[in-house]
Amino acid sequence: MNDDHRPWPAPARPWRMKQVWHDLLFMHWPVAVEPLRQLIPPPLQLDLYERQAWVSVVPFTMSGIRLHFTPPVPFASTFAELNVRTYVTVNGKPGVFFFSLDAANLLAVKAARWAYHLPYFHARFNVERQNDTIHYQCNRLNSSRDVQFQGSYRPVSEPFNAQPGTRDYWLAERYCLYAYHQGKAYRCEIEHPPWELQHAEADVPLNTMAQIDGIEFLVERPLLHFSRIKEVLTWGLDDVAADPPAGASHLVR
Repeated sequence: MNDDHRPWPAPARPWRMKQVWHDLLFMHWPVAVEPLRQLIPPPLQLDLYERQAWVSVVPFTMSGIRLHFTPPVPFASTFAELNVRTYVTVNGKPGVFFFSLDAANLLAVKAARWAYHLPYFHARFNVERQNDTIHYQCNRLNSSRDVQFQGSYRPVSEPFNAQPGTRDYWLAERYCLYAYHQGKAYRCEIEHPPWELQHAEADVPLNTMAQIDGIEFLVERPLLHFSRIKEVLTWGLDDVAADPPAGASHLVR
């Protein structure tokens, strides 16, 4: 992949994993800054757009998951996933920080918890597409509280690339994720082409996925984006304590 669109170069070493994301819905809510900041472990810093913090819920499906130089594993390479995330930065490299990731494949859940120190949970999903509408259900298994998502969504515009400096660009164009484990923060580099987004509409009668301690959405209706497909490469974890500042900064107003 050409990485001219990235705010910093992709790693020179070989990527570790390839996957394809399908039928993503991005549900973005503004939230109060200080309660959210208390949930972000150092040295991660909460990233803001025009002094506003955001939390997002992202349902989608994955396919073609494979390690470098290996083919996809038939019983483990395609499944649904839903994540809840916010936006952080370290040393000039803005990325995402996950509060939870629910996946249908138990093997993938265990592997991601071990290899990437991410808060994955096993969940039961039912995902169907009818024309342009995605019907999506997620129910976390073996949980001490009721954690569910039920809704339907569809695109309502032509695809577009968000322009640098806009809120859409700030929310979508992230090229790393951050994890925290045993007192250390880690970065995982991510590479993909720029997002082709579409405006979307959604009917979500049930969503307890985003019930994060002390966090309340500031608006009832989220900002919605849809993306049909995205091919993604990821690398392994890097200790951010050993990372020099990025040569280019993310566009934030």
